Amino acid sequence: MRLIQKNPDLSAYLAADEVIDHHHPLVRKTAERLAAQASDSYSYARVAYEFVRDTIPHSADSGDLRVTWRASDVLEQGTGICHAKSHALAALLRAEDISAALCYQRLTHDAGSGRVLHGLVAVRFHGAWHRQDCRGNKPGVDAQFSLDGERLAFVVDTESNEVDYPVLFDVPDPAVLRALRNAPDRPHLWEHLPDAL
Repeated sequence: MRLIQKNPDLSAYLAADEVIDHHHPLVRKTAERLAAQASDSYSYARVAYEFVRDTIPHSADSGDLRVTWRASDVLEQGTGICHAKSHALAALLRAEDISAALCYQRLTHDAGSGRVLHGLVAVRFHGAWHRQDCRGNKPGVDAQFSLDGERLAFVVDTESNEVDYPVLFDVPDPAVLRALRNAPDRPHLWEHLPDAL
């Protein structure tokens, strides 16, 4: 699949904002700590990915009802759904001058009767974008950091009307962000998250 930048300006994928707040002291401190474990930008990207994937539980897996959306809040509270965890990973990558984009899949859930919009990150190395899924592994899910073929949590089934969206966002999709920001808890969020772009 050919990935397409929504914003043609590559510098937009390094920017900080209210959501991907890599200027925040907690994000900076976390990035510095992770960078100390890495020998180069590639190994830093892998270490940051594994940190978000493995140390911040997906709130649906852990049963946490809190909703986070800002990268610094995800790191501080140690919880988030896929979208929030993607915001955190994008912030950690951008904090170390690694271009990071947000991207999405439309997947089935509830035994195939419903649809859900799943959040991913794409990282740019060697002039190309590579999608990564930091939602967190569990039985049946084995996502890995990879620049050599995707190792995502979920493979899209086009026969079930699932979709891999090729667009790379420099900021979160507005409808996703609105749902996250307005949700008092995760059950409410499940009712209001968009199921498609």
